[in-house]
Amino acid sequence: MTARSAFAVIGSVLPATRFSRPLLDACSAALAAVLKFAYPADTVLSRFFRDHPKVGQRDRAMISETVYAILRRGRLLERVLGRALHDGVLPRDAVLAAWAGLLGANLKELEPFVRRAEREVLAGVKRAIREPQPFEVECDLPDWLLERLRQRFDDAALLELAKGFQRPGPLDLRVNLPRISREDVLLRFATDGIAAAATPYSPAGVRLVGKQPVNRHPLFAQGLIEVQDEGSQLLCHLLGPRRGEMVVDFCAGAGGKTLALGAMMRSTGRLYAFDVSDRRLNYFRPRLARSGLSNVHPQRIENERDPRIGRLAGKIDRVLVDSPCSGLGTLRRNPDLKWRQTPADIEEFSRRQTAILAGAARLIKPGGRLVYATCSVLPDENNAVVERFMASQKDFALRPSGEILAEERIALPMGGYFELWPHRHGTDAFFAAVLERQR
Repeated sequence: MTARSAFAVIGSVLPATRFSRPLLDACSAALAAVLKFAYPADTVLSRFFRDHPKVGQRDRAMISETVYAILRRGRLLERVLGRALHDGVLPRDAVLAAWAGLLGANLKELEPFVRRAEREVLAGVKRAIREPQPFEVECDLPDWLLERLRQRFDDAALLELAKGFQRPGPLDLRVNLPRISREDVLLRFATDGIAAAATPYSPAGVRLVGKQPVNRHPLFAQGLIEVQDEGSQLLCHLLGPRRGEMVVDFCAGAGGKTLALGAMMRSTGRLYAFDVSDRRLNYFRPRLARSGLSNVHPQRIENERDPRIGRLAGKIDRVLVDSPCSGLGTLRRNPDLKWRQTPADIEEFSRRQTAILAGAARLIKPGGRLVYATCSVLPDENNAVVERFMASQKDFALRPSGEILAEERIALPMGGYFELWPHRHGTDAFFAAVLERQR
């Protein structure tokens, strides 16, 4: 059944029960589209829902929850079903197994629309999932990624990290502090019945409890809050821009960090937002308009050798390079990445990261600061890139990230490199290195 025909049987409203035959058909169709791995899972689901606008918000949430549960625990489902998830397991079987084994459905709820043989299989699934599993199944990471992570972590630490990635990430917000205080945002949320608390490390962070449609809240529409993981907020504090400086966000993307940097600069100085994608910069512009910032200048560049970069060489106080990477540090939110990325992809990312970092370094004036960051967990994309850079760029020295955080009055113990982990810090996994030009 195609995605469109699956929703044709749903009509405008799904039944009131949590699980139903139409919802099963819809989840199966959505999963089949995602498992092609042609595009990111969130992109596929967004397109899926856009094609079927009559599906209600509650049902969309259940479809998304089901698909993401399967992506997070793919190896476990493969083991209990005895077949490969994307080459043998029917999407319907995977959805039913996820409902019964991962999302708490009891067999009586499923009985009206499953066959007798399926009920027997699902009873076995519920039993098998409660049993101890092999290490690689408990981690639910592909073998090649486990092998690379084992170069750094022992099995106990690796399992703890993997379990951290299996838990969905919370929704973090950044408060636009020049326009409103964090205390006032929390008070407004409490008044509106939205459970929220201050993040433990970022002075501008708010963490919501549960899933809230924050993009419909007046504070969001007025540019007083933005969605941004706490770890991403902390990267901006490592750069530590000051009022009146010349600053570049070298890989600005959709601009979340650019907006945070502009707020830290109190809309003074000049902040360039570079990116190679018109589409991302176009998405950024309405966010910029909401923010009220006047010092931000989005610019599309062709690559790290663009003439615009050459004209600014040696003139910039601070540059943030949040480099394109595998994204494996965001598996809480993007579990499909562990199945979409390959060792060959990592090699290509590492090559590009080396070139991007060298290009960005040309901008830094003597005494200036360069922060290289990724949301990867692999040394190939992190410290290995930094070490190659420092071997070839003798003018730059590594500044311990712990010192920078202390200067920013952020109580977060850290060594030379900046490293965040979901199981330790409650954020996505991030890596950063602070590099300062000596002469």
